[in-house]
Amino acid sequence: MALLPLAAAASPALAQPGWGGGWGGFGPSRFDSRMVQRDDREGRVDAERFMADGAGPALTSTAQAPIAVAVQTLAGSTTSGREQATFEAAVIDQLAKAGYDTTRPDATGGQIVEITVTRDQLEPAEEKRSPISGTATMGVSNRGSMMGLSLAYDGTKPLGALISTNMEIRIRDRLSGKALYEARARIATREGSSKWNDTAISTRLAAALFERFPSSSPISR
Repeated sequence: MALLPLAAAASPALAQPGWGGGWGGFGPSRFDSRMVQRDDREGRVDAERFMADGAGPALTSTAQAPIAVAVQTLAGSTTSGREQATFEAAVIDQLAKAGYDTTRPDATGGQIVEITVTRDQLEPAEEKRSPISGTATMGVSNRGSMMGLSLAYDGTKPLGALISTNMEIRIRDRLSGKALYEARARIATREGSSKWNDTAISTRLAAALFERFPSSSPISR
């Protein structure tokens, strides 16, 4: 019996009525792998905020208080200079909303904020795969024999690597070096996602770092 690609071949008896309800639907069907591959970590922000004992007055009386912004990058960080500038801008925006004057930093006093941004790979990118998959089915009965081929088409692109972006800030009194406020936040996003570019990520993380600022639990040291 000759079999043709993407076709079903059967003996004449197979054409008779009553073969198990009949066979059909062997044409390609669409399947979206995103429906089953969604990771619940994507887009979720986890944040922790701490305020030092007795730091409330220094943080709450920030109207027009000068503050300097220092960007610190840990060894092994995957952030570039352009990315650092984007995250710095997001923090400066939150500082301005809190009442700080970031345009005229006091070089001899006031407060200083340190920013650290790192990235870690949680999962590697998916490997390229064929968009066509299928299964073959064969059957034999006293009425004859048959073969069916079912195809599925998945036009989605392989998922990019799942990346955790971690952002930390520390506000210090410049003269004493005492830490007044610390916060850290992280978010997991897919590399190459049009929804989660650096601007979107930095804005989301900075907002979480300053949520209800400066209300927080004390720093435990």
